[in-house]
Amino acid sequence: MTITVPTLIAAAALTAGAFSVAAAAPGNANGDGHNGTWAVELVTESGLCSARYNYAVAIHDGEVRPISAADGAKVSGRVSADGTVGITVAGAGGSGTGTGRLTGGRGAGTWAVSPICTGRWTARRGDNRTAQAE
Repeated sequence: MTITVPTLIAAAALTAGAFSVAAAAPGNANGDGHNGTWAVELVTESGLCSARYNYAVAIHDGEVRPISAADGAKVSGRVSADGTVGITVAGAGGSGTGTGRLTGGRGAGTWAVSPICTGRWTARRGDNRTAQAE
């Protein structure tokens, strides 16, 4: 039996899983050098989850935000200035976490929906970047 987990990992393409991201500019302590739209791909390595998930997320001032969240999933996450990523996704069926790092327009890490499944994620920055107000 395969479990689909959009309610658990809706935007965690993180770190989500996998992000689509463009080259990162140097950032401040808030991690806003990673601002923009990221494409994230999550690949299941063990457990009952589907083999692969693709999501789009936005990073603004160090906050990871879903571009669209399936089934009302709640996403919260941060990216530090050095690119370290931490994210939590909660939905009706439980919650999942992801950790990793963004570097130069790409990212990678691991994710888990304990005890259901675990895997890795990759991310790549897209062309869209959010404007930074001074």
